[in-house]
Amino acid sequence: MRNVIVVGCGRVGSSLASMLTDNGANVCVIDRDAEAFNNLGRNFNGSTVQGIGYDEDTLVKAGVEDCDVVAAVTESDNANLMVTEVASRLYGVPHVIARLYNHDHERAYMQLGIDYVCGTTLVAEEVFSKALAGHGSHLDTFGDYEVLRFSLDLSWRELRSIHVYELEREHDIRIIAFERKDGSASSIPTGESTLYHGDSVLACVHHNLIDEFIKYVQS
Repeated sequence: MRNVIVVGCGRVGSSLASMLTDNGANVCVIDRDAEAFNNLGRNFNGSTVQGIGYDEDTLVKAGVEDCDVVAAVTESDNANLMVTEVASRLYGVPHVIARLYNHDHERAYMQLGIDYVCGTTLVAEEVFSKALAGHGSHLDTFGDYEVLRFSLDLSWRELRSIHVYELEREHDIRIIAFERKDGSASSIPTGESTLYHGDSVLACVHHNLIDEFIKYVQS
């Protein structure tokens, strides 16, 4: 069973928490306003903690030290960013997701390796899908395949570049598109195209191969 913390108990947060608990997850919801927990309804079988979502004491009380996913879905981009930074950097939560309102910050979030969902009417469903996928770069699912968007991590390699055909051949994936780290160029690649550490990459991966491939995804 996955342990999930949802920060923010508005319409999105309460819907997300209910979907997660219905799917068998162990969920704790954080909100600074105790009355917000009324949005959860009587059938919610998770737990709640009143407090500020990026406060360390609040997160510890909510179970962040044994947490698989933290979803920050408040109405403040700054608060959501702070929650994800504290959860990932101080407590090593493997998967953090932030709700993002300002589309101008999308590239910065990609470069920082922050998984996000832009504010839409379907945001709860999108965060739910990402939480179940178990990795921070999930965009969508097609049968046995996952579509991932991520910043390429080659820091563990002596050479900080790699040809597309090497990735595709060694991991049985398909690189769909890429964008340079500085945003200077984007392209649909050929096998001979070169990818560099920090480039943004769109790829299609069989879900059985994700654990092996995830070393290329910046956390």
